[in-house]
Amino acid sequence: MIADIWQPFADYGFMRRALAGCLTLSAGAAPLGTILLLRRMSLVGDAMSHAILPGAALGYLFFGLSLTAMTLGGLLAGVLVALLSGVVTRHTALREDASFAGFYLISLALGVLLISLRGSNVDLLHVLFGSVLALDDPTLLLTAAIATATLLALALIYRPLIVECFDPGFLRMQGRQGELAHAVFMLLLVLNLVGGFHSLGTLMAVAFVVLPAAAARFWVRGVGAQMALAMGVAVLGSVIGLLVSFHLGIAASAAITLGLGALYALSLTLGLHGSVRAHRRRAAKDSVGLKTGASS
Repeated sequence: MIADIWQPFADYGFMRRALAGCLTLSAGAAPLGTILLLRRMSLVGDAMSHAILPGAALGYLFFGLSLTAMTLGGLLAGVLVALLSGVVTRHTALREDASFAGFYLISLALGVLLISLRGSNVDLLHVLFGSVLALDDPTLLLTAAIATATLLALALIYRPLIVECFDPGFLRMQGRQGELAHAVFMLLLVLNLVGGFHSLGTLMAVAFVVLPAAAARFWVRGVGAQMALAMGVAVLGSVIGLLVSFHLGIAASAAITLGLGALYALSLTLGLHGSVRAHRRRAAKDSVGLKTGASS
């Protein structure tokens, strides 16, 4: 069993590269997911993962599968959608999540259309579902740079970001710190989704943001502890997914996402806080307390 786990990474360079890519995505995306869930913006993360598609598709349309062109295109498209959603939220009755949902549907359809104008079905599958088993050095360096920048930026804006989650009115009284922290956070989210896009594609990139963070919330309470545990869950889910993909010959991005989903389901069922088991224990204690009170 140990050989089955270790041997694929020891013998095959593409498996080591895939694992390295997943490690960098875990380091950058999972902490952002913790903040995203804390701010009740998980659906915004999903919307942003699709919003980058038109920009990446334009980069592909003009320059082919160019890492630089597709990265810059995806980054610009994600930032544009974030700005437009903010404008719509500020000047209409729509909430931020609703405006993001509208833009993400338009972006997804537009991106698929642009890729279809020039590329084949293989190219479309590459953009939508990624190619984590074919990562090259430039892509790994890009994801590593994004993860490093994310951790450094989070360290700088951590306090105002957390305060805004619980008391946005306080930061508004202190100036524009809340707005700046929110803008930096959204930029970091777009950057990590662009990095994840090259590995897992636009449809799966958000998995590293949402699922590990959601799983961590069932085990620990503190925000910092949730970030650390979310990174660990992301790494473990990646290893599980890569091994399942290798031994069963199935799509790697889907296997990784399902690995993360399995850990989420396990946490949902057995976690210490807010899980099915925790709710049953609380219900049992309440029932015993009622019986004791009635008997006395």
